[in-house]
Amino acid sequence: MYESYFGLITKPFQLSPDPQFFFSSKGHKRALSYLHYGLGQGEGFIVVTGEVGTGKTTLMRNLLKNVNRDNVIAAQLVTTKLEADDLLRMICTSFGLSAEDKPKAILLQQFENFLRSAHQAKKRVLLIVDEAQNLPATAIEELRMLSNFQLTDAPLLQSFLLGQPELRAVIQDPAMEQFRQRIIASCHLKALGELEVKEYILWRLAVAGWAKNPNFEEAAFPSIFKHTGGVPRRINIFCDRLLLFCFLEEVKLITADVINTVAEELADEMAPVSQPHRQTVLTHQHPTASNTNSTPHGQELESIGDKISLINGYLNDSIEEKIDMLRVLDRKFKDRVIKLATENKTVTNSEDHPDSDNRANSTSAKKNH
Repeated sequence: MYESYFGLITKPFQLSPDPQFFFSSKGHKRALSYLHYGLGQGEGFIVVTGEVGTGKTTLMRNLLKNVNRDNVIAAQLVTTKLEADDLLRMICTSFGLSAEDKPKAILLQQFENFLRSAHQAKKRVLLIVDEAQNLPATAIEELRMLSNFQLTDAPLLQSFLLGQPELRAVIQDPAMEQFRQRIIASCHLKALGELEVKEYILWRLAVAGWAKNPNFEEAAFPSIFKHTGGVPRRINIFCDRLLLFCFLEEVKLITADVINTVAEELADEMAPVSQPHRQTVLTHQHPTASNTNSTPHGQELESIGDKISLINGYLNDSIEEKIDMLRVLDRKFKDRVIKLATENKTVTNSEDHPDSDNRANSTSAKKNH
């Protein structure tokens, strides 16, 4: 919406991970070095952890961008709330292998044959498991067992595990000792520091073709850090909304006051929605109907009904927010049209009567004469 208005070639603060926007902070640079080392080893597990939105997926995509894809067969799993057998089926499917209605023994043999064929073709097989903190212990053990597929001269599979800090707690469990011994590299991503937040914002804007419109005063960056905690995804959400605000309000210089205004708007939108008081309607019920909710089936129906009500409320709130936004845009558009019409009218009148003052002056001169 605001890209063309500010002369940007792309959206600078999009949420989807994009390697071209990878920002090499001190922590991310160190993590990337560990990953390059682990990838060079070609075996075992590499574990990347970090809070939500710290850039784990972006880091991984930046790593894979520099990998010769002709020599690597990579697959990524993003649905990880799976037990061991379902995880194995998902892995086979991700690598293009048929897994439907096949027993586990056949799946394992099929996957081993795939690994051997890739090795003979001089290709490495890389498995990337995102949101790995959701994996149960049995599924992690299944991954460890798959890493046992190897030839005398080389391993056949390498795995990357990306997850939130809970993954570290899972791995540190005493029962995970054998798995821990297979980890050859690990790193933990932290939020950006205050100075890095400024560098991060300016970097992403520069990639998007920013020409200092709108510009930032120096005090704006510490304020953004305060409201986002230095978490890259939060920064993206905040700055995207900030540029939209500047577009709507025609702001050319982003000050600390502008930052605080946007923060207040976001805080209001994210605040819990108070549920309207529901009026209880009393109706005559059959004597047996009053006991329906006391049964398990009745309680289940009541629970489903409550969930549907909550979902409907959420959807209604979302629709109302979009309608409010459209109203704001419509008002801004109409104001702009009126302003331009007034300016054009003034210019037209001036062009239609360019010598009116001259004629008035001439008449006055004749009378004096």
